[in-house]
Amino acid sequence: MKCLNDLIYLLALIALSPKILYRILMQNRYRKGWSERLGKIRRNSPDKKCIWIHAVSVGEVNATKTIIAKLKNQLPQYEIIISATTDTGIEQARKLYGSELKVFYFPFDFSFAIHRAFKRLKPDICLLMELEVWPNFTSRAHRLGVPIVVVNGRISDRSFPKYKILKAFVKPLFRKVSLFLAQDAEYADRFIALGGRKDSTVVTGSLKYDTAQITDKVEGSDKLAQQFAIGAAPLWVAGGTGPKEEKIILDVFKKLKQQEKYDSLRLAIVPRKPERFGEVADLIAKSGFELTRYSRIKSGEQNSPVKNDTVILGDTMGDLRKFYSLASVVFVGRSLVPMGGSDMMESTAMGKCTIFGPHTFNFNQTVKALLHAQGAIEVKNENKLYEMIQKCLDAPQFAKQIAAAGQNVIKQNQGATQTSITAILNLLK
Repeated sequence: MKCLNDLIYLLALIALSPKILYRILMQNRYRKGWSERLGKIRRNSPDKKCIWIHAVSVGEVNATKTIIAKLKNQLPQYEIIISATTDTGIEQARKLYGSELKVFYFPFDFSFAIHRAFKRLKPDICLLMELEVWPNFTSRAHRLGVPIVVVNGRISDRSFPKYKILKAFVKPLFRKVSLFLAQDAEYADRFIALGGRKDSTVVTGSLKYDTAQITDKVEGSDKLAQQFAIGAAPLWVAGGTGPKEEKIILDVFKKLKQQEKYDSLRLAIVPRKPERFGEVADLIAKSGFELTRYSRIKSGEQNSPVKNDTVILGDTMGDLRKFYSLASVVFVGRSLVPMGGSDMMESTAMGKCTIFGPHTFNFNQTVKALLHAQGAIEVKNENKLYEMIQKCLDAPQFAKQIAAAGQNVIKQNQGATQTSITAILNLLK
């Protein structure tokens, strides 16, 4: 079976090679970590037992924070190591954990790379954030008797039908998973329907509620406000945006700025992907607005005053929460376009009136909870976005009510970390 998997991977690699090459050359992606992707990984403390946590990208890495803190406290005899797939995931893991944990690129699922990684790392348990059940990885762990736990598990509405088509292939893999810790009952049912064992599937809630920091103050936000001379001016922050959304946002902003009462309104756009910073900068410039890149302010390269009609581009990693903390209203991106949405918990936990589009299939459970409690606002298109931004600015009490209800949803849904840790400890015993 592993030979067949390797053949499929090889053919896929050949087919995708032009796209991969383009990203390497033009987007500066996939240039790092090749030895680790081939399984050449060394632990910091090979004499200890080992917990291997895998998180694909930034969102999954952020969701590890409370789990790792609890594991370190309750299992000091274990070394915790963490892998990620994307460059941004690796960068975020290193930012969170520094040299405290071994951070490395997840190996390709070729059998030779997986064999080499397990031989060198010798994990006692593997925790996979959300899903990421790869065939050769899962089979190798199963043969070695290493438990696999899917933590914060979910299968989106978009992915579930595809998994059902491949059920004959997926079922043997899911049977090898020791424990599915699902975000909600619907996701748990999906794991079971695809082959997960009912007695090994537990509903824990979402870890992202626990990692969302309930606060109205973020370190560095005062300096940010001073750098951009925001003061008492209303600030609209569009965070985690995707392709085609920035133009919509700029068009709405332009329409608002044509009205005298919104003359002081400021706009900050923070794209989800760093490789798009240059593209979005060009788009802002072409829209007719002046542009200020936060990277230049942050580095001291630019010291000139920032005008009211200047659009701020958040082109640094790890500073989105600073922008959110200053916002009068937040739009969470990758949701007006069919990309699944970005994390809306960050802004709602900070007590901000949060708006998103209809394409949020990656955050179904959270969206349902927020909309049910009237703790966030969903808009269908550009016109509705304009109307709702206008309403939030004109009726601050309305925006405050939405924000308070959203923050309360976050508080009420916390607790997944302890439920997950209890299940993991019971499995290790």
